[in-house]
Amino acid sequence: MDYQTSPNLPALNIPNPDNFLIAENGDLFLNIAHQRLKKLMNYYQEYGKTATILIAEPYPVIFLGTFWAGIMANCSVILANPNWGIYEWEQVFNSIGNTDLQFGNLPHIAKIDDVDNPINQRRSLFPSGSILIPTGGTSGTIKFAVHTWETLTASAIGFQQYFDKFQINSFCILPLFHVSGLMQFVRSLITGGQLVIWSGKNLEKGDYPQLDISDFFISLVPTQLHRLLYHPQTANWLSKFTTVLLGGSPPWLELLNQARQHQIRLSPTYGMTETASGVVTLKPDDFLAGNNSSGRVLPHAKVMIVDPQGQPVKSPEIGLIKIQANSLSWGHDTHINQPRLSQLVTDDLGYFDDWGYLTLVGRQGDKIITGGENVFPVEVEAAILATGMVADVCVVGIGDRHWGEVVTAVYVPHYPPVSIEILANSLGDRLSRYKHPKNWIAVDTLPRNDRGKINRKSVIQQIQN
Repeated sequence: MDYQTSPNLPALNIPNPDNFLIAENGDLFLNIAHQRLKKLMNYYQEYGKTATILIAEPYPVIFLGTFWAGIMANCSVILANPNWGIYEWEQVFNSIGNTDLQFGNLPHIAKIDDVDNPINQRRSLFPSGSILIPTGGTSGTIKFAVHTWETLTASAIGFQQYFDKFQINSFCILPLFHVSGLMQFVRSLITGGQLVIWSGKNLEKGDYPQLDISDFFISLVPTQLHRLLYHPQTANWLSKFTTVLLGGSPPWLELLNQARQHQIRLSPTYGMTETASGVVTLKPDDFLAGNNSSGRVLPHAKVMIVDPQGQPVKSPEIGLIKIQANSLSWGHDTHINQPRLSQLVTDDLGYFDDWGYLTLVGRQGDKIITGGENVFPVEVEAAILATGMVADVCVVGIGDRHWGEVVTAVYVPHYPPVSIEILANSLGDRLSRYKHPKNWIAVDTLPRNDRGKINRKSVIQQIQN
């Protein structure tokens, strides 16, 4: 069937359909896109309006075919994690209401036909062409950033210009319902590049395709890179990529140094769901030369450092990161009736050096105030991880009558574990004494999401229960 010339359907507009999706079933992608597009157009003809659709497809190729059909039909598209539990789905439907069509694995709560059910009385009222991408950040509460195809393509074009690549080839192991995975599809699609979808778990086992990856980008979160570097063969394989993007959470110094030892062309990035992925990125040549920053601002964005009153500060003074970008979302699902965001003042703290490189310091909301001194958990965590004595760590502040808060390290020990005394002494002069944890608590695991972000509230609850 000719997918581009079906008489009653919009063109699927895939620049390189025969060579777009490799190491996967490209024909299935096109078939699913065509079938779902036909269904969406039939809905429009029957009801006289575009559908609001929810996609919770667990199989990546079916997910992408459904997503692309929704874009072509100008639907409101809501992306969902097919592995959410009932509690998460309750949050979602209490927030967005019910949808017209649903694709994938959804629990019973999302399929209730009872007209008296409160969910069914609240219809999703997002404008046609809205793309809702889930984000929980470090809060653990699911919300959606409301994007459009224009904001996503603005991000992709800015990326293309920054790296000066005509085509963007992407090797994707991140979830497609997250912005980090979805944007790899968008970049490759609109630039006529190629897309490989692969399992991150298989990659960690040393299972990767026999493919020339010298002109491919791959995106990882720090915990993934940490695990991959344990295997010399996989580390060598990573070094063949033109660029290894690293985002999702701040990397620690030892991890960056390990990547350099393997000559991995690492590219730390700073961005978020609300900005449709990265707005600041470090180029690999700068990284290999010893730069540990998050890089420079991409062409489609403007990033400033401001004080709590929103006034600019002089470099290299630390302040809150403020973002203006063509890729900025319209807001969150609860703010859909408000005008589009013109700027975003984040909770992230950082500073620019004299050469325009951004360095992240931590999050204002995570700051621990102990004995009148400010401590940022990211810095302490990096120092602890650099000792090589723990598998994972999260630093939090616990209330204390004398100190206000005490710095507390919640960690996953290596096996065999070392004593707390050895751990504490291992920090030595890596940090000022007031930043050293006063409490050390060993746990089996830490609550990280699939992008490597830690939920600090859950950690505090975990150790207080």
